[in-house]
Amino acid sequence: MVFKPIETKRLIIRKFCPADFTELYEYLSDDNVVRFEPYEPYTLEQAKREAEYRSNSDEFFAVTLKDGGMLIGNLYLGKRQFDTFELGYVFNRNWQMYGYATESASALLDYAFGTLKAHRVIAECNPLNYRSHKLMERLGMRREAELKKNVYFKKDSFGNPIWQDTLQYAVLNEEWRGGEGGGK
Repeated sequence: MVFKPIETKRLIIRKFCPADFTELYEYLSDDNVVRFEPYEPYTLEQAKREAEYRSNSDEFFAVTLKDGGMLIGNLYLGKRQFDTFELGYVFNRNWQMYGYATESASALLDYAFGTLKAHRVIAECNPLNYRSHKLMERLGMRREAELKKNVYFKKDSFGNPIWQDTLQYAVLNEEWRGGEGGGK
């Protein structure tokens, strides 16, 4: 299926292109932005490779300002088993707290449930990532689990895993379309 850009009030959600690497680098190189991500801050060369990779991926979406086209963040929508998709998002620190993540994620959920016929969309975050789980709740997702020390992305200086907890959220198609998530 060919993805057609999604337009919201203030944003355009589109496929990535290789030329996005400089704006991608701007936020993926920021320690504060990637603090809860499973990777270290990117170098410029890594951002070039990542923009190229994402331009060929059906799972990553560039979030750009309608006015001017600046890349301010990205969404992720990965296919899982049983008509389930996983939602993710990362935004440039300079564009956080303006409602852009909520606006774009809501539009992508409309796409997931309407066009892709998703049964369920899940999302996960570290409990310390307060903004992320509050976003999931604003989207109408329900907290289904809090997993204790279930994952690690980094190791300490002795090579021991630094375990992290995970919050799991989800919303079903009938909940989203029923209006509980605001996606009518």
